[in-house]
Amino acid sequence: MSKNKTGMTLALAVVIPFMLVACEGDDGAQGPAGPAGPAGPDGPAGSTGPGGNDGANSIVVQTMLAAGNANCPNGGTQIDSGADIDGDSVLDPDEITDTSFVCNNPAQRVFNRISSFPVCSQIDAACNDGTETVAEIVAASSDGRTLVYTDGETDSIGFADISDPASPTGLGVLDVGGESTSVAVAGGRALVGVNTSPDFDNPSGNLVVVDIATQTIEATIDVGGQPDSIAVSPDQNWLAVVIENERDEDENDGDIANFPQAPAGFLWVIDISGPVGGWAPVAVNLTSLAAVAAGDPEPEYVDINEQNVAVVTLQENNHLVLVDLATATVINDFTAGAVNLTQIDATEEDPAIISQTEMQMAVPREPDGVAWITDELFATADEGDYLGGSRGFTIFNTSGDVVYTSGNSLDHLAVRYGHYPDGRSGNKGNEPENAEFGNYGGDKILVIASERSSLLFVYDVSDPVNPVLKQTLPAALGPEGMLAVTSRNLLVAASEEDNRGDKFRSALNIYRYELANQSYPTIVSADRMDGTPIPWSAMSGLAADAGSPGMLYAVEDSAYGSSRIFGIDITKAPAELVTEITIKDTNDVFAAVPTDDVGDDNEVFSSADLAAMINADGTVNLDPEGIAVASAGGFWIASEGSGTVSDAVNRPVEKLNFIFKTDADGVIEAVVTLPEALNAAQLRFGFEGIAEYNGSGYVAFQRVWPDADGGTDPGARIGAYDLTAGTWSFFFYPLDAPESQNGGWVGLSDLTSLGDGRFLVVERDNQGGPDAAVKRLYTFDVNGVADGGTLTKTLVRDLVVEGDLTATGGLVAEKIEGSAVTAGGDVYIINDNDGVDDNSGETNLINLGDIL
Repeated sequence: MSKNKTGMTLALAVVIPFMLVACEGDDGAQGPAGPAGPAGPDGPAGSTGPGGNDGANSIVVQTMLAAGNANCPNGGTQIDSGADIDGDSVLDPDEITDTSFVCNNPAQRVFNRISSFPVCSQIDAACNDGTETVAEIVAASSDGRTLVYTDGETDSIGFADISDPASPTGLGVLDVGGESTSVAVAGGRALVGVNTSPDFDNPSGNLVVVDIATQTIEATIDVGGQPDSIAVSPDQNWLAVVIENERDEDENDGDIANFPQAPAGFLWVIDISGPVGGWAPVAVNLTSLAAVAAGDPEPEYVDINEQNVAVVTLQENNHLVLVDLATATVINDFTAGAVNLTQIDATEEDPAIISQTEMQMAVPREPDGVAWITDELFATADEGDYLGGSRGFTIFNTSGDVVYTSGNSLDHLAVRYGHYPDGRSGNKGNEPENAEFGNYGGDKILVIASERSSLLFVYDVSDPVNPVLKQTLPAALGPEGMLAVTSRNLLVAASEEDNRGDKFRSALNIYRYELANQSYPTIVSADRMDGTPIPWSAMSGLAADAGSPGMLYAVEDSAYGSSRIFGIDITKAPAELVTEITIKDTNDVFAAVPTDDVGDDNEVFSSADLAAMINADGTVNLDPEGIAVASAGGFWIASEGSGTVSDAVNRPVEKLNFIFKTDADGVIEAVVTLPEALNAAQLRFGFEGIAEYNGSGYVAFQRVWPDADGGTDPGARIGAYDLTAGTWSFFFYPLDAPESQNGGWVGLSDLTSLGDGRFLVVERDNQGGPDAAVKRLYTFDVNGVADGGTLTKTLVRDLVVEGDLTATGGLVAEKIEGSAVTAGGDVYIINDNDGVDDNSGETNLINLGDIL
């Protein structure tokens, strides 16, 4: 018999015998009765009977189960019991009469990213090419094994083999004669919308019919305008083609309400049940429907339900239209309406601050992507356009009633997971782009893609009027199109942003729906007192606290103002950011730092530079790159300088490199800077990690600096500041040579004291994705090395070779910035997501285990 239970995992295997006692024999029988008359005395007691046989011991064996076990996917305990028949004190398999399981946190079916396919690999297998490529909209063959995606930048569509979805391979590209805008699949054909417009006033385009197996064009059909979204009906009999005829947004600032721009957009409906040669498009007029620019409809996206009813979004017109495909007629239309938003960040500060204290009233939804959930309900991704963005999604019924609206929740989720794009606060926030629905074995799933936060928000819509957030998934930068491949339990998202120089590549993100633990996020933040999540991003330095084994501390870099220290509880899964400590110059310690106001070319750090680093409320705008827990309490912070002292480099110095000592509340107690001669030779790649050891503070310089003689140092400096004497000494660390196919440089990031003069350091290049090569952990020992000496390093782990940075299916992050070693010996690393500026925002806090 086998049973499953849930509960706490038991820690030890035990053998428990039953407590059996052998019984005494019965007393002897009473003697025979005497003759009649007075009773005689009792006879003597009979002898004791023989002892009973001992029973067989019962044994219970508990076996710990690792995560991934078939019976306990999250791990747990298997409990076997039975009688020890052969008396060897071992529970043999044939003696087991009962088996049960106590499972840890029973796993649910969740999505995990299993691979990312960079579309640049279609040009060069190693992506050693800077040509901009785009994966915008994605479709799949009928068997779900071939993906077809649009690449409007190269006027093509691409094909990828996902027979093994964990290892997709390119199948080549096909030139379609113009900007591919959308793709859908019917049978063995890919149907591609192609924009051939010479300008905004003369829109034109084609529907290109492609045989997927042979990657050849079967037919090209003129659609008489600029196509955008296309959709095939579930029964594969109908095709809807949105003809957007988009306006020139530079003309009158894109104000469509007051300055509509002809020609108007419309919808094509095509019966595709017969041969391609017989396909005859029927136009559906969409004018005179919307209250906004009724004569200039700009349809954006289309989806079709089981009843062959198409829902079309008119984003710029803030309108929704339902079209019966069989009759090519509008059967209903209604405004998308507006929302009221509270506790959002609507201001783009410099330096950035994620505030979540503002509100916006009556914001038009202006929906972009749309997906049917049932034949009566559909969801819109409310991206917004020229009137702003409502930052969420909405579920409507076919009568036009709003049955659910997400309000500010998507912005708050992006903040909680470190993905909020503060640079878009004044516009559309996280910017929901698209919606996709899939029925995964009875699990009804709605996914909303956020273009600017590069997240996919996954909802259980078993009850569509009450969606329940299931999880949030990371994606490469700028997810646009999505596809539920339910027959294979897959979800695909196409991320369109591509710039090799900025270290991000366009990719197809592939997720599998499985019984497992979810691998992302690795950090979430707790709430502030006002109920909004603690905002965080751009994690740089990392430190452990020997006095609090379950706590790590991190700092955010100069992507944000009013610099803070974060406390991260790593006993939880995912780790939870539970505290924020704002660094403050309450006692004017930093304000008293000497400046260099000479008013000539020798000026390095002026009083104006210092004033810009201290806010009116005493908070400070640093560039914290390293953090260490101080032995005397509080923290050490390494703040990197900005600017380079050089006539040949136009990067004026705005900050020096500083070490700050704060108390436990973030109040600055002391400030240390470099010797004057070094400040006068500042290179912008300065302080990174910091550690305290044996009465000194140690800092790692990111790159090799100029020396006093006009040459360069023999390595990256490791500075040691004697906390008692107030003096500096320096060692030189030999950096690895660049190994990336894209060149670049190699430098240091975080620094951790291991005791006894040994340190752990992060060494990395400035490359990401397919170009990443050097992401390594080394140790070095300062014992016996004199001031000015060169250190010897020992490799601990190559993070690229070991697959640590691709274990969750993503592309390699450029900036591995933080490392820490817990009291138990586990090594943690974290990447810097650049404050979600030209970055997907993905942050991975990774426990490498006891690798030292």
